[in-house]
Amino acid sequence: MSNISSNLKYLRKKKGQTQQQFADNMKIKRSLIGAYEEDRAEPKYDLLKKIAEYFELTIDEFINEKINDNWKPKPKSQGSNLRVLSISVDKDDNENIELVPVKASAGYLNGFSDPQYIQDLPKFQLPIPSLKQGTYRAFEIKGDSMLPITSGSIIIGEYLDNWNDVKIGETYVIISKNEGVVYKRAGNKFREDRELKLISDNKVYDPYAIPADDILEIWKAKAYLSTSLPEPTPEPTIETLSNMMAQMQKSISQLNKN
Repeated sequence: MSNISSNLKYLRKKKGQTQQQFADNMKIKRSLIGAYEEDRAEPKYDLLKKIAEYFELTIDEFINEKINDNWKPKPKSQGSNLRVLSISVDKDDNENIELVPVKASAGYLNGFSDPQYIQDLPKFQLPIPSLKQGTYRAFEIKGDSMLPITSGSIIIGEYLDNWNDVKIGETYVIISKNEGVVYKRAGNKFREDRELKLISDNKVYDPYAIPADDILEIWKAKAYLSTSLPEPTPEPTIETLSNMMAQMQKSISQLNKN
């Protein structure tokens, strides 16, 4: 039995409610409550969020913790606090993948938590089994800092609710107040009292860091779409070799300083 099913049954009974009473509170059919508690189905994100809030829990606690009489909530940190995420769904109640084009990136910083703004974004579905679980958003990237992924490619990211799950060396779409929408590799794990180091795959660009409290959202890269097909790897040019040498000298100089 999953944590969702066992936690729902435990918490409902602790409230002294029948399945019908709880279903009425959630404004859904009683048969759905039975299916969730018997582990025959799982509630979608919006309902999960509503249930967690009803029991005064975070979604992370409701999904991942085994809640019983001996359970005590963990101290909250910025990296694991519940965040409000606006999504859109199709006519069958399946979550859409909303697309944030480059021209909409600036507006996304103000509208990312506005349901109407999210509803107005272009949206699509992908018949890919690995993208059936989780919440996804697509971001068009610009520039050549992440070559060989070219400017204009679309990164499909999975919403990362717990920023402590950031892994060194993996790629993410980071939404921040000052940098906007960027696609980079993580150079360190997230800590609420530290900066997050961001690394470009194109070594011409230096790594840089952004303050943890500047971050608004983090999306883990899961796939990308591009109209630019890969070209054969070219022979290194004098300019490329010079850039590589300059970068190596800069790195060596930095090491000597440390």
